[in-house]
Amino acid sequence: MNFVDEASIKIEAGKGGNGCLSFRREKYIERGGPDGGDGGRGGSVYLVGDAALNTLVDFRFQPNYRAQKGGGGKGNDRTGPKGEDLYVRVPCGTSLFDEETDEYLGDINDQGETLLLAAGGQHGLGNVRFKSSTNRAPRQTTPGEPGEVRQLRLELKLIADVGLLGLPNAGKSTLISVVSAAKPKIADYPFTTLVPNLGVVRLSHDQSFVIADIPGLVEGAAGGAGLGVQFLKHLSRTRLLLHLIDLAPVDGSDPVTNCRTIEDELARYSEGIANKTRWLVFTKVDLLDSEARQGLAGLAKQLGADRYFTISAVAKEGTDDLMGAIAEFLTQLEQTADDERISRETHEYSLRKRQERWQKRYSAEDETDEDDDDDHDVSVHYEP
Repeated sequence: MNFVDEASIKIEAGKGGNGCLSFRREKYIERGGPDGGDGGRGGSVYLVGDAALNTLVDFRFQPNYRAQKGGGGKGNDRTGPKGEDLYVRVPCGTSLFDEETDEYLGDINDQGETLLLAAGGQHGLGNVRFKSSTNRAPRQTTPGEPGEVRQLRLELKLIADVGLLGLPNAGKSTLISVVSAAKPKIADYPFTTLVPNLGVVRLSHDQSFVIADIPGLVEGAAGGAGLGVQFLKHLSRTRLLLHLIDLAPVDGSDPVTNCRTIEDELARYSEGIANKTRWLVFTKVDLLDSEARQGLAGLAKQLGADRYFTISAVAKEGTDDLMGAIAEFLTQLEQTADDERISRETHEYSLRKRQERWQKRYSAEDETDEDDDDDHDVSVHYEP
């Protein structure tokens, strides 16, 4: 199954049923009067959380959803049937935005949680509603109102306890494959991980937590470089970040500089995510000699880390201590109230990048039009 974390859909609530124009016609009853009933209300569109779903790929193939329209009114003062409501299932952790106005509409985080996004149209009135002392045989009715129509943008944010950060090839996928049953693709070249991966770390039958591995970040990621910036939003719901630092990078780069690069990109993307609790995890320590290992405490102090760990995922060195510390931290941690602010910052960043893309597109089109206009005065002479 392909992982898709953004999709656009169109939802349309049902139209209300029309009111009925009818008069009572019964033997021996002269001038029976109006008896046209009201129409039925149109069906509404709800989005409902489903924990069994983990991708938005289905919406790429079915982007349109329409609720049932209300039935028309009938004679004998009978109301038309109400349109059936439509419930669209989405993964838990889905954020909803209006595509046209970029208005934030809400989140669906829990199984069975519902959110009304398009209300059904009001029913029309039958002619019995317009009977009065001066108008005993009204022929006036009203049609049903159209239902709400909305173009929505869905953004899926994975729900995990711990998020992994780092440059490409820092050892994130190797770590999650060792401590959980997840099997991400692992190779010795950058950007092996193209989509987020989730792994469940189970320490005992009643103690477990979820780790999210996102594609590695590179310098300039907040400006659109690389792949990781597309998935930073998945870290907004995590309670702890693990910043993995490769102590033996193949390109010979400085680990301190690499650490600062990730910190800068996080701050540019979202202040809320940058301020989350973040632990430094030095990876690939099996490649260091004893003297280099003794200098790791000074390196952590230079980076301003309150807490750091040294591991070798391949050799399974230090991974048990790290997982135990995470479990203890999550048990003691109280849920913070920063999720709304982080969601807002994430949305503002996405909106800003979208506007920049549109501006670039319009600028390119304008330049093309100007080039075409410059040619209208040019005459071509053919000489033998």
